[in-house]
Amino acid sequence: MGRFDRYLLQQLLMLFGFFALVLILVFWVNSAVSLLDKLLGDGQSARAFFYLTLLSLPSVMAKVLAIAGFAATVFVTNRLSSESELVVVQASGYSPYRLSRAVFVFSLLVTLMIAILSHVLVPMSLRESALRRAELAQDLTAQLLTEGSFVHPGDGVTFYVREITAGGELLDVYLSRKDENGDRQSFNATRALLVREDDGPMLLMFNGMTQDYEATDRRLSVTRFDSFAYALGPLFDAGTVPRQTASVTDSLTLLTASPDELAALKAKPEKVWTLVHERNGEALLAVAAVMIGFAALVAGGFSRFGLWRQILFAVVLLIVVKMIDTSTTRTIRNDASLWIAVYLPALTGLAISYALLWRAAHPRLKPIRQSYAHQATPSQNGGTP
Repeated sequence: MGRFDRYLLQQLLMLFGFFALVLILVFWVNSAVSLLDKLLGDGQSARAFFYLTLLSLPSVMAKVLAIAGFAATVFVTNRLSSESELVVVQASGYSPYRLSRAVFVFSLLVTLMIAILSHVLVPMSLRESALRRAELAQDLTAQLLTEGSFVHPGDGVTFYVREITAGGELLDVYLSRKDENGDRQSFNATRALLVREDDGPMLLMFNGMTQDYEATDRRLSVTRFDSFAYALGPLFDAGTVPRQTASVTDSLTLLTASPDELAALKAKPEKVWTLVHERNGEALLAVAAVMIGFAALVAGGFSRFGLWRQILFAVVLLIVVKMIDTSTTRTIRNDASLWIAVYLPALTGLAISYALLWRAAHPRLKPIRQSYAHQATPSQNGGTP
Protein backbone atom coordinates (compact mmCIF):
# COMPACT_ATOMS: atom_id res chain seq x y z
CA MET A 1 0.00 0.00 0.00
CA GLY A 2 1.46 3.32 -1.11
CA ARG A 3 1.91 6.46 0.95
CA PHE A 4 -1.21 8.11 -0.42
CA ASP A 5 -3.23 4.95 0.29
CA ARG A 6 -2.10 4.98 3.90
CA TYR A 7 -2.89 8.68 4.15
CA LEU A 8 -6.38 8.18 2.70
CA LEU A 9 -7.06 5.15 4.90
CA GLN A 10 -5.96 7.08 7.97
CA GLN A 11 -8.32 9.93 7.13
CA LEU A 12 -11.21 7.53 6.54
CA LEU A 13 -10.68 5.69 9.83
CA MET A 14 -10.40 8.91 11.81
CA LEU A 15 -13.62 10.37 10.38
CA PHE A 16 -15.31 7.00 10.65
CA GLY A 17 -14.64 6.95 14.39
CA PHE A 18 -16.12 10.43 14.74
CA PHE A 19 -19.29 9.74 12.76
CA ALA A 20 -19.76 6.35 14.41
CA LEU A 21 -19.50 7.90 17.86
CA VAL A 22 -22.04 10.61 17.03
CA LEU A 23 -24.56 8.23 15.44
CA ILE A 24 -24.23 5.65 18.21
CA LEU A 25 -24.84 8.29 20.87
CA VAL A 26 -27.91 9.62 19.02
CA PHE A 27 -29.52 6.19 18.56
CA TRP A 28 -28.45 4.99 22.00
CA VAL A 29 -29.90 7.99 23.85
CA ASN A 30 -33.12 7.67 21.86
CA SER A 31 -33.61 4.06 22.95
CA ALA A 32 -32.42 4.76 26.50
CA VAL A 33 -35.09 7.40 27.14
CA SER A 34 -37.98 4.97 26.70
CA LEU A 35 -36.16 2.30 28.69
CA LEU A 36 -35.46 4.76 31.51
CA ASP A 37 -39.12 5.70 31.81
CA LYS A 38 -40.22 2.06 31.99
CA LEU A 39 -37.59 0.83 34.44
CA LEU A 40 -37.83 3.73 36.86
CA GLY A 41 -41.61 3.54 36.67
CA ASP A 42 -41.36 -0.08 37.82
CA GLY A 43 -39.12 0.90 40.72
CA GLN A 44 -35.90 -0.49 39.28
CA SER A 45 -32.50 0.93 40.14
CA ALA A 46 -30.27 3.09 37.96
CA ARG A 47 -27.75 0.24 37.91
CA ALA A 48 -30.25 -1.99 36.10
CA PHE A 49 -30.93 0.81 33.63
CA PHE A 50 -27.27 1.32 32.73
CA TYR A 51 -26.71 -2.43 32.43
CA LEU A 52 -29.58 -2.86 29.98
CA THR A 53 -28.57 0.18 27.95
CA LEU A 54 -25.03 -1.16 27.65
CA LEU A 55 -26.46 -4.45 26.37
CA SER A 56 -28.30 -2.53 23.65
CA LEU A 57 -25.06 -1.00 22.30
CA PRO A 58 -24.08 -3.92 19.97
CA SER A 59 -27.46 -3.75 18.21
CA VAL A 60 -27.15 0.01 17.80
CA MET A 61 -23.60 -0.27 16.48
CA ALA A 62 -24.58 -2.93 13.93
CA LYS A 63 -27.23 -0.57 12.55
CA VAL A 64 -25.17 2.62 12.28
CA LEU A 65 -21.64 1.52 11.33
CA ALA A 66 -22.47 1.22 7.63
CA ILE A 67 -23.99 4.72 7.67
CA ALA A 68 -20.94 6.03 9.51
CA GLY A 69 -18.67 4.47 6.89
CA PHE A 70 -20.69 6.10 4.10
CA ALA A 71 -20.62 9.50 5.83
CA ALA A 72 -16.87 9.29 6.47
CA THR A 73 -16.16 8.36 2.84
CA VAL A 74 -18.28 11.19 1.46
CA PHE A 75 -16.76 13.73 3.85
CA VAL A 76 -13.13 12.74 3.16
CA THR A 77 -13.61 12.52 -0.61
CA ASN A 78 -15.35 15.88 -0.74
CA ARG A 79 -12.59 17.50 1.32
CA LEU A 80 -9.80 16.02 -0.80
CA SER A 81 -11.58 17.21 -3.93
CA SER A 82 -12.20 20.74 -2.63
CA GLU A 83 -8.54 21.04 -1.60
CA SER A 84 -7.44 19.74 -5.05
CA GLU A 85 -5.58 16.81 -3.54
CA LEU A 86 -7.46 14.32 -5.72
CA VAL A 87 -6.69 16.42 -8.80
CA VAL A 88 -2.96 16.37 -8.01
CA VAL A 89 -2.94 12.63 -7.38
CA GLN A 90 -4.88 11.91 -10.58
CA ALA A 91 -2.48 14.15 -12.53
CA SER A 92 0.38 12.00 -11.25
CA GLY A 93 -1.16 8.94 -12.92
CA TYR A 94 -3.63 7.52 -10.37
CA SER A 95 -6.74 6.19 -12.08
CA PRO A 96 -10.14 6.12 -10.29
CA TYR A 97 -9.66 2.37 -9.82
CA ARG A 98 -6.28 2.97 -8.21
CA LEU A 99 -7.73 5.67 -5.95
CA SER A 100 -10.46 3.30 -4.75
CA ARG A 101 -7.95 0.76 -3.39
CA ALA A 102 -7.69 2.34 0.06
CA VAL A 103 -11.44 2.97 0.12
CA PHE A 104 -12.12 -0.68 -0.64
CA VAL A 105 -9.79 -1.76 2.18
CA PHE A 106 -11.65 0.62 4.49
CA SER A 107 -15.00 -0.87 3.44
CA LEU A 108 -13.71 -4.37 4.25
CA LEU A 109 -12.68 -3.22 7.73
CA VAL A 110 -16.15 -1.79 8.36
CA THR A 111 -17.70 -4.99 7.01
CA LEU A 112 -15.55 -7.07 9.37
CA MET A 113 -16.70 -4.98 12.34
CA ILE A 114 -20.37 -5.41 11.43
CA ALA A 115 -19.87 -9.14 10.80
CA ILE A 116 -18.43 -9.64 14.29
CA LEU A 117 -21.32 -7.71 15.76
CA SER A 118 -24.02 -9.49 13.73
CA HIS A 119 -22.70 -13.04 14.12
CA VAL A 120 -21.45 -12.91 17.73
CA LEU A 121 -21.99 -9.83 19.87
CA VAL A 122 -25.56 -8.89 18.94
CA PRO A 123 -27.05 -12.39 19.60
CA MET A 124 -25.16 -12.62 22.90
CA SER A 125 -26.36 -9.18 24.00
CA LEU A 126 -29.96 -9.97 23.04
CA ARG A 127 -29.85 -13.19 25.03
CA GLU A 128 -28.34 -11.52 28.08
CA SER A 129 -30.81 -8.64 27.85
CA ALA A 130 -33.76 -11.05 27.74
CA LEU A 131 -32.46 -12.90 30.79
CA ARG A 132 -31.91 -9.67 32.69
CA ARG A 133 -35.41 -8.40 31.84
CA ALA A 134 -36.90 -11.67 33.09
CA GLU A 135 -35.01 -11.29 36.36
CA LEU A 136 -36.28 -7.75 36.77
CA ALA A 137 -39.83 -8.88 36.07
CA GLN A 138 -39.50 -11.48 38.83
CA ASP A 139 -38.16 -8.89 41.27
CA LEU A 140 -41.53 -8.03 42.83
CA THR A 141 -39.94 -6.10 45.68
CA ALA A 142 -38.57 -3.43 43.34
CA GLN A 143 -41.98 -3.11 41.67
CA LEU A 144 -43.82 -2.63 44.95
CA LEU A 145 -41.48 -0.44 47.00
CA THR A 146 -42.32 2.91 45.44
CA GLU A 147 -43.37 5.55 47.90
CA GLY A 148 -46.37 7.79 47.31
CA SER A 149 -47.55 6.39 43.98
CA PHE A 150 -49.96 3.73 42.77
CA VAL A 151 -48.23 0.91 40.92
CA HIS A 152 -49.80 -1.83 38.82
CA PRO A 153 -47.43 -4.82 38.83
CA GLY A 154 -50.05 -7.18 37.41
CA ASP A 155 -53.37 -7.26 35.58
CA GLY A 156 -56.10 -5.95 37.86
CA VAL A 157 -53.63 -5.38 40.73
CA THR A 158 -53.06 -2.00 42.41
CA PHE A 159 -50.59 -1.35 45.23
CA TYR A 160 -49.84 1.79 47.22
CA VAL A 161 -47.54 2.57 50.14
CA ARG A 162 -47.31 6.03 51.67
CA GLU A 163 -43.89 5.71 53.29
CA ILE A 164 -41.09 3.18 53.76
CA THR A 165 -39.12 3.52 56.99
CA ALA A 166 -35.38 2.97 57.34
CA GLY A 167 -36.10 -0.39 58.94
CA GLY A 168 -38.06 -1.57 55.89
CA GLU A 169 -41.54 -1.15 57.43
CA LEU A 170 -44.35 -0.08 55.09
CA LEU A 171 -46.75 2.56 56.38
CA ASP A 172 -50.34 3.02 55.18
CA VAL A 173 -50.55 0.20 52.66
CA TYR A 174 -53.32 -0.38 50.13
CA LEU A 175 -53.62 -3.53 48.00
CA SER A 176 -56.43 -4.26 45.56
CA ARG A 177 -57.04 -7.15 43.20
CA LYS A 178 -59.79 -7.52 40.59
CA ASP A 179 -60.40 -10.87 38.89
CA GLU A 180 -61.93 -11.68 35.51
CA ASN A 181 -65.48 -11.92 36.94
CA GLY A 182 -65.34 -8.38 38.31
CA ASP A 183 -64.97 -9.44 41.94
CA ARG A 184 -62.58 -7.24 43.89
CA GLN A 185 -60.65 -7.83 47.10
CA SER A 186 -58.98 -4.86 48.83
CA PHE A 187 -56.71 -4.56 51.85
CA ASN A 188 -55.89 -1.53 53.97
CA ALA A 189 -53.30 -1.63 56.73
CA THR A 190 -51.52 0.95 58.83
CA ARG A 191 -48.30 -1.12 58.86
CA ALA A 192 -46.92 -3.96 56.75
CA LEU A 193 -43.77 -5.96 56.10
CA LEU A 194 -42.66 -7.56 52.85
CA VAL A 195 -40.83 -10.85 53.46
CA ARG A 196 -39.50 -13.53 51.14
CA GLU A 197 -40.64 -17.14 51.39
CA ASP A 198 -39.83 -20.24 49.37
CA ASP A 199 -43.18 -19.97 47.60
CA GLY A 200 -42.73 -16.29 46.81
CA PRO A 201 -43.00 -12.92 48.57
CA MET A 202 -45.43 -12.56 51.47
CA LEU A 203 -47.08 -9.34 52.66
CA LEU A 204 -47.60 -9.24 56.44
CA MET A 205 -50.20 -6.57 57.28
CA PHE A 206 -51.09 -5.21 60.74
CA ASN A 207 -54.07 -3.27 62.07
CA GLY A 208 -56.19 -3.08 58.94
CA MET A 209 -59.25 -4.36 57.16
CA THR A 210 -60.20 -6.29 54.05
CA GLN A 211 -63.11 -5.57 51.72
CA ASP A 212 -64.58 -8.28 49.46
CA TYR A 213 -66.92 -7.15 46.71
CA GLU A 214 -68.93 -9.71 44.71
CA ALA A 215 -69.98 -8.26 41.37
CA THR A 216 -72.80 -10.75 40.69
CA ASP A 217 -74.61 -10.14 44.01
CA ARG A 218 -73.32 -6.59 44.45
CA ARG A 219 -72.45 -7.45 48.03
CA LEU A 220 -69.61 -5.94 50.03
CA SER A 221 -68.09 -7.70 53.04
CA VAL A 222 -65.77 -5.88 55.45
CA THR A 223 -63.47 -7.71 57.88
CA ARG A 224 -61.10 -6.08 60.34
CA PHE A 225 -57.89 -7.77 61.44
CA ASP A 226 -54.94 -7.25 63.76
CA SER A 227 -52.53 -9.18 61.53
CA PHE A 228 -52.90 -10.83 58.17
CA ALA A 229 -50.50 -12.67 55.84
CA TYR A 230 -51.10 -12.54 52.10
CA ALA A 231 -49.12 -14.37 49.40
CA LEU A 232 -48.20 -12.02 46.57
CA GLY A 233 -46.65 -14.47 44.14
CA PRO A 234 -49.86 -15.59 42.37
CA LEU A 235 -50.99 -12.00 41.84
CA PHE A 236 -48.22 -10.64 39.66
CA ASP A 237 -46.98 -11.20 36.15
CA ALA A 238 -43.68 -12.77 37.15
CA GLY A 239 -41.47 -13.12 34.12
CA THR A 240 -40.34 -16.54 33.05
CA VAL A 241 -36.86 -17.40 31.86
CA PRO A 242 -36.85 -16.75 28.11
CA ARG A 243 -36.35 -19.74 25.86
CA GLN A 244 -33.16 -19.97 23.81
CA THR A 245 -33.96 -19.24 20.18
CA ALA A 246 -31.98 -19.08 16.96
CA SER A 247 -32.14 -15.28 16.78
CA VAL A 248 -30.27 -14.93 20.12
CA THR A 249 -27.67 -17.59 19.31
CA ASP A 250 -24.34 -16.83 17.64
CA SER A 251 -23.79 -18.14 14.13
CA LEU A 252 -20.96 -20.55 15.00
CA THR A 253 -23.15 -22.31 17.57
CA LEU A 254 -25.99 -22.53 15.08
CA LEU A 255 -23.82 -23.99 12.32
CA THR A 256 -22.22 -26.58 14.61
CA ALA A 257 -25.41 -27.53 16.48
CA SER A 258 -26.63 -31.11 16.40
CA PRO A 259 -30.16 -32.02 15.28
CA ASP A 260 -31.23 -32.35 18.94
CA GLU A 261 -29.84 -28.90 19.75
CA LEU A 262 -31.64 -27.40 16.76
CA ALA A 263 -34.84 -29.08 17.93
CA ALA A 264 -34.37 -27.48 21.35
CA LEU A 265 -34.03 -24.12 19.60
CA LYS A 266 -37.11 -24.95 17.49
CA ALA A 267 -35.13 -24.05 14.40
CA LYS A 268 -34.94 -26.02 11.18
CA PRO A 269 -31.64 -26.21 9.24
CA GLU A 270 -33.02 -24.03 6.44
CA LYS A 271 -34.03 -21.38 8.99
CA VAL A 272 -30.52 -21.43 10.45
CA TRP A 273 -28.91 -20.93 7.06
CA THR A 274 -31.36 -18.16 6.25
CA LEU A 275 -30.46 -16.37 9.47
CA VAL A 276 -26.73 -16.72 8.80
CA HIS A 277 -27.15 -15.40 5.24
CA GLU A 278 -29.13 -12.42 6.57
CA ARG A 279 -26.29 -11.57 8.94
CA ASN A 280 -23.80 -11.87 6.07
CA GLY A 281 -25.91 -9.59 3.90
CA GLU A 282 -26.16 -7.02 6.69
CA ALA A 283 -22.36 -6.91 6.95
CA LEU A 284 -21.69 -6.83 3.19
CA LEU A 285 -24.03 -3.88 2.81
CA ALA A 286 -21.24 -1.74 4.28
CA VAL A 287 -19.02 -2.44 1.26
CA ALA A 288 -21.73 -1.19 -1.07
CA ALA A 289 -22.42 1.92 1.04
CA VAL A 290 -18.76 2.96 1.26
CA MET A 291 -17.96 2.32 -2.40
CA ILE A 292 -21.08 4.16 -3.58
CA GLY A 293 -20.11 7.18 -1.50
CA PHE A 294 -16.63 7.29 -3.03
CA ALA A 295 -17.53 6.44 -6.64
CA ALA A 296 -20.39 8.94 -6.87
CA LEU A 297 -18.12 11.82 -5.87
CA VAL A 298 -15.14 10.75 -8.01
CA ALA A 299 -17.38 10.41 -11.06
CA GLY A 300 -18.45 14.03 -10.63
CA GLY A 301 -14.92 15.30 -11.22
CA PHE A 302 -13.47 18.50 -9.82
CA SER A 303 -15.71 21.52 -9.29
CA ARG A 304 -14.99 24.86 -7.67
CA PHE A 305 -18.62 24.99 -6.51
CA GLY A 306 -18.35 21.80 -4.49
CA LEU A 307 -19.79 18.35 -4.98
CA TRP A 308 -23.15 18.82 -3.28
CA ARG A 309 -25.01 17.41 -6.31
CA GLN A 310 -22.86 14.29 -6.29
CA ILE A 311 -23.42 13.95 -2.52
CA LEU A 312 -27.19 14.05 -3.01
CA PHE A 313 -26.84 11.54 -5.83
CA ALA A 314 -24.87 9.21 -3.55
CA VAL A 315 -27.54 9.48 -0.84
CA VAL A 316 -30.25 8.62 -3.36
CA LEU A 317 -28.28 5.59 -4.56
CA LEU A 318 -27.81 4.43 -0.96
CA ILE A 319 -31.56 4.73 -0.34
CA VAL A 320 -32.25 2.63 -3.44
CA VAL A 321 -29.85 -0.08 -2.26
CA LYS A 322 -31.46 -0.06 1.19
CA MET A 323 -34.92 -0.44 -0.37
CA ILE A 324 -33.65 -3.46 -2.28
CA ASP A 325 -32.24 -4.86 0.96
CA THR A 326 -35.61 -4.49 2.71
CA SER A 327 -37.51 -6.22 -0.10
CA THR A 328 -35.04 -9.11 -0.37
CA THR A 329 -35.14 -9.68 3.41
CA ARG A 330 -38.91 -10.07 3.25
CA THR A 331 -38.56 -12.40 0.28
CA ILE A 332 -36.19 -14.87 1.90
CA ARG A 333 -38.19 -14.89 5.12
CA ASN A 334 -41.20 -16.00 3.12
CA ASP A 335 -39.22 -18.49 1.03
CA ALA A 336 -35.94 -19.76 2.48
CA SER A 337 -34.92 -21.35 -0.84
CA LEU A 338 -34.30 -17.84 -2.23
CA TRP A 339 -31.46 -17.19 0.24
CA ILE A 340 -29.14 -15.98 -2.51
CA ALA A 341 -31.31 -12.89 -2.89
CA VAL A 342 -29.92 -11.57 0.40
CA TYR A 343 -26.65 -10.76 -1.38
CA LEU A 344 -28.42 -8.83 -4.14
CA PRO A 345 -28.23 -5.40 -2.41
CA ALA A 346 -24.45 -5.67 -1.90
CA LEU A 347 -23.91 -6.85 -5.47
CA THR A 348 -26.12 -4.07 -6.77
CA GLY A 349 -24.15 -1.48 -4.82
CA LEU A 350 -20.83 -2.82 -6.08
CA ALA A 351 -22.11 -2.85 -9.66
CA ILE A 352 -23.22 0.77 -9.34
CA SER A 353 -19.86 1.71 -7.86
CA TYR A 354 -17.95 0.00 -10.68
CA ALA A 355 -20.11 1.74 -13.29
CA LEU A 356 -19.42 5.12 -11.70
CA LEU A 357 -15.67 4.43 -11.51
CA TRP A 358 -15.67 3.33 -15.15
CA ARG A 359 -17.46 6.56 -16.02
CA ALA A 360 -14.78 8.54 -14.16
CA ALA A 361 -11.98 6.62 -15.89
CA HIS A 362 -13.51 7.04 -19.36
CA PRO A 363 -14.77 10.63 -19.76
CA ARG A 364 -16.84 11.43 -22.80
CA LEU A 365 -15.07 12.59 -25.95
CA LYS A 366 -17.98 14.73 -27.11
CA PRO A 367 -16.54 18.10 -25.91
CA ILE A 368 -13.25 17.38 -27.74
CA ARG A 369 -15.07 16.59 -30.97
CA GLN A 370 -17.06 19.80 -30.70
CA SER A 371 -13.79 21.72 -30.26
CA TYR A 372 -12.29 20.20 -33.44
CA ALA A 373 -15.47 20.97 -35.35
CA HIS A 374 -15.34 24.57 -34.20
CA GLN A 375 -11.72 24.93 -35.35
CA ALA A 376 -12.45 23.38 -38.74
CA THR A 377 -15.34 25.71 -39.55
CA PRO A 378 -13.26 28.84 -40.58
CA SER A 379 -11.08 26.90 -43.04
CA GLN A 380 -14.15 25.41 -44.72
CA ASN A 381 -15.43 28.92 -45.32
CA GLY A 382 -12.13 30.10 -46.77
CA GLY A 383 -10.97 31.87 -43.62
CA THR A 384 -7.79 31.46 -41.68
CA PRO A 385 -7.73 28.14 -39.76
